Amino acid sequence: MSASEEQRYSMAEASQHIGVAPHVLRQWEARFPNLRPKRNRSGQRIYTERDLAVARRIKELLREEKLTGDGASKALARELRGEAPPKTRHDALEMLDRIDAELRSMLDTLDGFESSEK
Repeated sequence: MSASEEQRYSMAEASQHIGVAPHVLRQWEARFPNLRPKRNRSGQRIYTERDLAVARRIKELLREEKLTGDGASKALARELRGEAPPKTRHDALEMLDRIDAELRSMLDTLDGFESSEK
């Protein structure tokens, strides 16, 4: 599916998918800069799958993880930048593998400097 064919949802549909009232979505848009659905020509909000995923995560952060609005906003921003701690064991192992590879690369670079100085 191309970007132009991406599924789009009205506010009523989005609120049903997420399980919150439409006024809650409007409040979240005001509090969370990462939730900014586009608007159609008549000014109605049009939510994409990404918007729904962000809204679902906001709901989890607020209701399940019991974060404050500010805490949830910061956590969401970190997650979207890829700076959040891993959520699963698999994610943690992947992160460790990336760190290991990066450290080995740095050591190889340093070894190259040492051998060129001799």
